[in-house]
Amino acid sequence: MQNTPTTTLGYALFATRWLQAPLYFGLVAAQGVYVYKFFKELWTLILMCVTGHATETYVMLAVLKLVDVVMIANLLIMVIVGGYETFVSRIGLQGHRDQPEWLSHVNSNVLKVKLATAIVGISSVHLLQMFVDVHHTSRHALLWGTVIHMAFIVSAAILAYMSGPMAAQGGTGHADRPAADGPPGEHTRTDHAPRHPEESKPDAPAVTLPAPRQAGRPARDTDAEARIRAAGFPARKLLEDFDQHHPRDLDHETLARLGKADFVAARRNVVFVGPPGTGKTHLAIALGVRACQAGHRVLFATAAEWAARLSGARAAGQLDEELAALDEYPLLIVDEVGYTPLDAAAAGLLFHLVAHRYERASLVVTGDRPLGRWDEIFDGASAPAMTDRLAHHADVVRLDGESYRTRRATSTWAD
Repeated sequence: MQNTPTTTLGYALFATRWLQAPLYFGLVAAQGVYVYKFFKELWTLILMCVTGHATETYVMLAVLKLVDVVMIANLLIMVIVGGYETFVSRIGLQGHRDQPEWLSHVNSNVLKVKLATAIVGISSVHLLQMFVDVHHTSRHALLWGTVIHMAFIVSAAILAYMSGPMAAQGGTGHADRPAADGPPGEHTRTDHAPRHPEESKPDAPAVTLPAPRQAGRPARDTDAEARIRAAGFPARKLLEDFDQHHPRDLDHETLARLGKADFVAARRNVVFVGPPGTGKTHLAIALGVRACQAGHRVLFATAAEWAARLSGARAAGQLDEELAALDEYPLLIVDEVGYTPLDAAAAGLLFHLVAHRYERASLVVTGDRPLGRWDEIFDGASAPAMTDRLAHHADVVRLDGESYRTRRATSTWAD
């Protein structure tokens, strides 16, 4: 039992972080001051150029002042957004198309290094201003400006060097859940041969998939490679290996954003839709690999295999326990929806899976037809409810084009 007064005191101390919120609004006001300063300097520069009083040196110094103001404003943005996100409260930008790249992996160490490098950049601009106006700069000021700039560079280098081991040491702690070894007799699928849709049936024998970690089991192999091996991918596919020019219709911007694996932490879904051979399974596995590398546990199986697994759990009277155990995996991949006929019972089980993970964890689903035509796969009752939950927080990626395998085979035959 926890000591209630101690717990209350801890929560009270934790709540004091909100005292920092006004500080960040103060920095927002300071940024407004710099915006005013920027346009004032710009207006002065324009007037000097129009009236013919601007020399080349003056223009260069004025432009450097503008650059200096912009860099300081960027530093303020980094402190405001990154500091608030790191030390006060999450802003919830995951999955937003305008989310800054540096904010997707920000932490206190990364923030300190980026601030140090920004200060070095600002110092460089100040030193450049001295060099440009060297005739009006004393040797004493030039010397100390150079010394101070070198001190900033050395400090940033030391900070970056120290933050590297610290981030590596804390990296495993930020992983969602460590991968665990399975019990004796448990096997993961390691065959790399392509599967035919008819190989997996809902009434097939028990499918050998990695089981969720059980309580008390020692946590080992916490690195990304262990998570990739435990995911049960039929082959290892990478986003870098995907031929993005093959599909006729592909949203490259969305695919690049999904490649950051932020959708897993945001508990969003991804649905790949398209004809056979357009790369849906490749992309699903590639996103799964990225998620493993980001510290998330992943499980991969076809829709028929998931139906067989849940059917076995229901037959044993443990369907709810199985669904709860799958919560150990922030990402599940359901491949080949629509490739194998599913009866009403199997469709109901897949609906249970989607409904259980709704706004709780992520799914990546691949299918050969749009969500609006899923009533052709599942019975009319479960299809609308399933697609409604699946698509509510989802990126639907359409892939159009001829089969990549057929095209390769045709090209080889022609050669």
